[in-house]
Amino acid sequence: MRLSAVLIFILAVLMILIPVTALKNTGQTLPVTLSPSQSQSSQSASSSRQEESSSSQDTAELPDSGSRPTSLGEESLGEEIPLIESFRILNQSTGKVETVSLQDYVRGAVAAELPATFHEEAMKAQAVAAHTYALRQTLLQRENPDPQLKGADFAADPDNLKGYAREEDMRERFGDMADVYWNKITQAADSVLGYLLVYEGEPILAAYHSTCVGITEDASNVWSGSAPYLVPVESPGDLLSPSLESTATFTTGELRKILTDSFADLTLPEDPTQWFTILDRSSSGYVVLMEVGNLTLHGKDIRTALGLKSTNFKILSEGDTITFEVMGYGHGVGMSQYGADYMARQGSTFDEILTHYYTGAQLVLQQ
Repeated sequence: MRLSAVLIFILAVLMILIPVTALKNTGQTLPVTLSPSQSQSSQSASSSRQEESSSSQDTAELPDSGSRPTSLGEESLGEEIPLIESFRILNQSTGKVETVSLQDYVRGAVAAELPATFHEEAMKAQAVAAHTYALRQTLLQRENPDPQLKGADFAADPDNLKGYAREEDMRERFGDMADVYWNKITQAADSVLGYLLVYEGEPILAAYHSTCVGITEDASNVWSGSAPYLVPVESPGDLLSPSLESTATFTTGELRKILTDSFADLTLPEDPTQWFTILDRSSSGYVVLMEVGNLTLHGKDIRTALGLKSTNFKILSEGDTITFEVMGYGHGVGMSQYGADYMARQGSTFDEILTHYYTGAQLVLQQ
């Protein structure tokens, strides 16, 4: 018992020292517009991303059979889903469309989304989720092109480590640890490069986020759509995340201006204690509907307007200030990155992590 307590304490300290990013939620329609970095992300909140990768190879190589797990009972996809060897990515900083190999993109997605100190199995899980997400978006985009993407498959911002990052940028960021960290990232990403998550034969929308509140969120409470593999699951490791709790405090004058600028038809009563009424929370604790003055809004509308880390919040009014006490980081849907790292440190493998967070999805090997 004493040894277990010591181990738990050490884990908690390690988790506190590790920063992470969250998936950004830029889309409103589940099947098409979810962005992963967007913290997943997404969007939604991106924070101190620690790594990245993006080499210059034009084609990606599948890992050799020695690096593939043998106990998954995986099913080969064969030719059912096309093998995309490179992605056309709209660089959001430059406005240019860049061609990035599959291998470089997956490496870069792991580097941009997770700290280099995360467990290798968590990195592998992130690699599969990022690959699956990018492939799904690419197939949808090539079937129904969005003119705003200028011929790209999806958008990212490698200059700011959002979505994926380049090897040279990450090596500079890592400094003296560049070789150690970059080798760790590439080994994890390359070892699972052939794997995808599918549901009923189609690549899933592999949403992910930084930190939930001990249980993930249902996609239907965030986007206008649902998916059987994006439903709440337990994620106890998030309760150790340094991103679990945050606050945002505003004067009533500041808050009135932000809200009225954000919502054109909004009128607020004179008494600030009457500005907000939470009408509905999801079973995971996230605000789904709330009254703000004369309007009924979704929690994500308030999160966006105020720059909150999640829609799981409480509102406290004291004198001339209003404080939002926020739990979690990101939209809470799909794989929790901190939860994945915690599971890995408890002995879970990447496939166990993925099938835990994506209910009913199948891990398959693309030939």
